[in-house]
Amino acid sequence: MSITNQQIAGHSFLRHMYDDSYFPDHVVDRGKAIMLRLCERIEAEQPSDLVALYALTQAATEQFNLLDREFVAAGSEIETVAREWICDEFCFVASAYGFTAADAEVLTAGRDW
Repeated sequence: MSITNQQIAGHSFLRHMYDDSYFPDHVVDRGKAIMLRLCERIEAEQPSDLVALYALTQAATEQFNLLDREFVAAGSEIETVAREWICDEFCFVASAYGFTAADAEVLTAGRDW
């Protein structure tokens, strides 16, 4: 599925992580793919309210939980700064799809990173 939201299509997900050599690009690529799949699901399922959106973001958060193991295996981790960058991406996605009242903490409430 192709992303139709122009804000999303023109966005460079996890740019800060790519710019920091501490984070291996091949693992960051997987994080970017998680964010893009989240956007595809939002476009396909068109959540009608925050509860429905949060269900989608929780699934993506769980994928990032698993991805953190790959960062660790590659000599990195989702640490404080990366956590903020990733959470900012979730907020960007919510806003781009019209969910401006989304709570940043609830978007990634299931995170263990």
